[in-house]
Amino acid sequence: MRRFCLLLLFISGLPALLAQENFTISGEITESNGQESVIGASVLAQGTRLGTASNVYGFYSLTLPRGRYTLVFSALGFKSVSREIDLENNMRLDMQLEEDTELLDEVVVSEDAEQLEINRPQMSVNALRSATIKNIPVVLGESDVLRSIVLLPGVSNGGEGASGFNVRGGAADQNLILLDEAIIFNSSHLFGFFSVFNPDAIKDLKLFKGGIPARYGGRVSSVLDIYQKEGNKNDFKINGGIGVVASRLLVEGPISKGKSSFLLGGRSSYAQLFLPLLDINNVASFYDLNTKISYKPNQNNSFYFSGYFGRDRFTVEDSFINYYGNAVFNFRWNHLFSDKLFSNLSLIYSDYDYGLELDFVGFEWDSGIENMNLKYDLKYYLSNNFQFNFGLNNIYYTFNPGRITPNREDSGIVDAQLVKKYANEFAVYADIEQEITKNLSLQYGLRWSHFTRFGQEEYAVYDNDHPVLFDPELGIYTEAEAAAIIASDRSETLRTFMNFEPRISATFHWNEQNAIKASYMHVAQYLHLLSNTNSPTPLDVWTPSGPYIEPQLSDQFAVGYFREFGNRTYSLETEAFYKTINNRIDYIDGANLIAKEYIERVILNGEARAYGLELLLRKNTGNFKGWLSYTLSRSEQRTPGRGTTLLNGSPVEEPGINNGEWYFTPWDKTHDLSLYGGYQLNRKWNFNANFLYQTGQPTNYPVGQFEFQGLSVPYYGLRNEARLPDYHRLDLSVTLNPDKNLTRKWQGEWVFSIYNVYNRRNAASINFRRNSDSGTNEAVRTAIFGIVPSVTYNFNF
Repeated sequence: MRRFCLLLLFISGLPALLAQENFTISGEITESNGQESVIGASVLAQGTRLGTASNVYGFYSLTLPRGRYTLVFSALGFKSVSREIDLENNMRLDMQLEEDTELLDEVVVSEDAEQLEINRPQMSVNALRSATIKNIPVVLGESDVLRSIVLLPGVSNGGEGASGFNVRGGAADQNLILLDEAIIFNSSHLFGFFSVFNPDAIKDLKLFKGGIPARYGGRVSSVLDIYQKEGNKNDFKINGGIGVVASRLLVEGPISKGKSSFLLGGRSSYAQLFLPLLDINNVASFYDLNTKISYKPNQNNSFYFSGYFGRDRFTVEDSFINYYGNAVFNFRWNHLFSDKLFSNLSLIYSDYDYGLELDFVGFEWDSGIENMNLKYDLKYYLSNNFQFNFGLNNIYYTFNPGRITPNREDSGIVDAQLVKKYANEFAVYADIEQEITKNLSLQYGLRWSHFTRFGQEEYAVYDNDHPVLFDPELGIYTEAEAAAIIASDRSETLRTFMNFEPRISATFHWNEQNAIKASYMHVAQYLHLLSNTNSPTPLDVWTPSGPYIEPQLSDQFAVGYFREFGNRTYSLETEAFYKTINNRIDYIDGANLIAKEYIERVILNGEARAYGLELLLRKNTGNFKGWLSYTLSRSEQRTPGRGTTLLNGSPVEEPGINNGEWYFTPWDKTHDLSLYGGYQLNRKWNFNANFLYQTGQPTNYPVGQFEFQGLSVPYYGLRNEARLPDYHRLDLSVTLNPDKNLTRKWQGEWVFSIYNVYNRRNAASINFRRNSDSGTNEAVRTAIFGIVPSVTYNFNF
């Protein structure tokens, strides 16, 4: 820490040595109507190549030689503002931007819609505004973040009713999902039909698919970084919507006008109120709550307290109840040490719990994961050509694999607690963004991570350190018996891991419309989601790396060509990537993960790889806007054997999984095509459509059968060698904004949508059975949705 402070003091003194005649103008850029900070607003010194952009809290810093300048402040969806200044010394200039009501809602799917962004080295980044998310047609008319990002290149999911999302051939648990910097472990409501993110409360969303900056860590595939609105500091506002299955309401306003504000948003489904009228006893419901308080006592300090609480409940005739939910709280302090040094201190608590109530058996099952997270991030604007980010992060985890308790007096279940696990993840990082020449820019950094697995009440050790045994006679893997059960406490250390995680991105632009970019990153992931399904479920269990589970280590290379043309009306992005992942676990045949005390007995370590080509062509301006996204990719995994064993004195090679050969991951999609378009006919009518086509995901079908004691028993071939049918659908929506909205404070709109217009019965799964009448085997397709019409009423005042 002493060295860290000395480095900070040294850097703080550099400007006096390097630029005696340069001065810095800095400030905060906010919206004029509610003083909401504007992220990514550009600040340009007209007639020069000098400029900058506001950070995630709206702060900017620009260093210029002494002189007279015209500064241009601009951001998508806002009117540009010019301000003339005489720069004779350091000065602060806060700027408020007015929303451009004459412009239609912009479609923004990438940060590089501005000139400054095509010059920046950051690549593999996509962004979506709340207005865009609300325009995209989705099932049951509910605007949804996760359903929207799967329209972007390199992003897919497991299909209808599947939780999570997959990025560049990675698993769903390899995505770091942040809401106001707090980790979200389950991002879905109703088993994947909706996300936990209320679009009314979202201000900014960024998805990092590659070239991930060093300030992020802990996941090997992507980072989805979402910030909530801060609340209107000037006026009291209400907006919401009433839909077919759920409604939402968001209230925001000043606590002390111009200095502090609050935001309170809620969302709830109500289909459970009507299902009993149809004699349907199965009920699925959810609700969530978004809160935020912002306080700015002076120009140099801002305080934020934000929270999220969500809950899902699924019941089957009151005899089976499944529930799960997230609870997160975050206290943040933004402090401006000087016009060049900005800091953010965050203290975060996150809890994800999930469980079951089985009345017909007489017990309840509860499990979960919670963490305390301390983050301190600093950004130093050394010059316009050199920006330095650095900081530290410490997360303490508590894992509860499960507790079973009787829920009635006549239950035969004995109260039992699976052994809890504890771990700590610490990291420090430094990240630099530097303009080497007027045509070449770099972003490079290093993250050092340290993971400690603490002691627990008891843990198992095995002969030869092999918790999984291979039976050479039967050719199968089996669970090993523990050689000993050892007791310990949290003061002991079971295992530690350390990793250096370098990152680098570069861009070379030979003019203001064309650029070539490349990136490399090495990332470590110390947490694993224990699931042998194609997509996460609420009953999946998170477990830390430890004595028998190594951290996942990933290397990803990417290169791309970016171009803007037609006076920036159109843009083209192409990227090729190659990614490898070491220590990717997979499960032995017949593995049972439910209530598993010693999970290491059913897993083997392997490796994974993914590679592909992404293309994004978009139209950004005019009455018609939209994009075409296409991804050609391959995602594979290999789990080889661990060596040889003896059978009757002769060596036998372990087969691993699939005889040690590469096999498709469950989320491999060879072709993934998305087309989105929106047309604003006039102020009253807005039309939107999207079309999706995906190669069917890998699965397992029986390749034969045999008779055993009069029963027909199927047997399966190699893992994931079959595929479901290809997936495709077309969605349409129409938004009606009545003319009477122009003359009153209450603003309302009707959204009419049709999901899956041509009623495609996309297969969620295909099962095989014997027909009871004919006695022949048959395949049965299970589809979640056919055509689904819906209507939603949105309002604000």
